[in-house]
Amino acid sequence: MKYQMFFDEIESIVLKDELAEFLGVNEDGIVEITYLDIVKVAGHSCATVAGGYLTALKGLKALYPGEIPKRGEIKIEIKKASTEDNSGVVGCVLSNITGATTDYGFGGIQGGKFNRRNLLFYNAPIDTDVCFTRLDTQKQIGINYCPGKVVNPMQILMSAINPDATPEDKKLFPKRFQEMVKTIFDNGDTVIEVIEE
Repeated sequence: MKYQMFFDEIESIVLKDELAEFLGVNEDGIVEITYLDIVKVAGHSCATVAGGYLTALKGLKALYPGEIPKRGEIKIEIKKASTEDNSGVVGCVLSNITGATTDYGFGGIQGGKFNRRNLLFYNAPIDTDVCFTRLDTQKQIGINYCPGKVVNPMQILMSAINPDATPEDKKLFPKRFQEMVKTIFDNGDTVIEVIEE
């Protein structure tokens, strides 16, 4: 699969997944997730998918300073409804990275061990865009994602779909769109606000 070269420059997310270890996926349960992995699941790369990935990357570092995050042991709350703006896309990205699901994930074994259900919530009464909570310590981290500080995704999108778009505009659009995504990643510390609760 050919893809944007800058995908390889994006820091991967490493987690410990005890379910993966238990089921023999690998010997130590360490799972490494790349942006390309998430692009394949989402089917595309855009400002929303990039924001979900950065939210997880920065949020998990703050939630587990100096530790490897534990997949399946993190509650995620999203302020907006799943159908509001692109919050459902963000939820899917965060679910794929952390294992957290609403009511459709793995229900666990022997009394709920390794349960992944009821760990992802929309319409949450929180002050930030997303809130991560460690199930073991109850430590919380809030995250706000503000891509508008560095790019205007809608303006770039409209350059290709508005009625006045020229053939050249349409031809250049994919390149310009992915350059916009790269700009978001290059400015991750600007577009992501981490708030320790």
